[in-house]
Amino acid sequence: MPVGDIRPIKATLREQYKALRREMTPQQKTLRDRQITERVLALWQYKRCRQLLTYVSTAIEVDTLEIIRRALANGKRVAVPRCVPGTRNMEFFYITGLDDLEPGSFGVLEPKPEQCQKATDFTNGLCLVPALCYDWRGYRLGYGKGYYDRFLAGFGGHMIGICYSDCIRRKLPHGRFDRPVELLVTDRYLRRTAR
Repeated sequence: MPVGDIRPIKATLREQYKALRREMTPQQKTLRDRQITERVLALWQYKRCRQLLTYVSTAIEVDTLEIIRRALANGKRVAVPRCVPGTRNMEFFYITGLDDLEPGSFGVLEPKPEQCQKATDFTNGLCLVPALCYDWRGYRLGYGKGYYDRFLAGFGGHMIGICYSDCIRRKLPHGRFDRPVELLVTDRYLRRTAR
């Protein structure tokens, strides 16, 4: 049976998972972020990658700032996204530290393009993919703008979803062009997906 418009369902889920994240105490969030960070840094996909593509976290997202610091200290090239003005596309730029960031689209910290090198070759890359929620098969519920969907459609490296364990569902509505991540990393467990 065909499903109708899934946008209202996704909008409701977005509000639900944003509220759930806002209800966490700062202590709970710090502990969960630390658990996720340690799990990511222990992955073979992380240890083998030469470059790490990661979002720069906002207040309600899994914290990536410590992952960025540690990856740079481990000698990896770290690339973070910048939204291309007037489009729904994003480009990644290499940063050498958090000083290379400035507030950009939607108040998110983005690389300063005039002082950062644009990333064009993603060979041996690992991408940490943000989401408000994931399902067991690795499909994600993002913020609804489609930036990551467009980028991931052409990305050939490892894709790992990082998310709080209470933001994982059995199933999410998804489109036929959506690409699932291969592994979910949460504060409580790792889960290989069916990809």
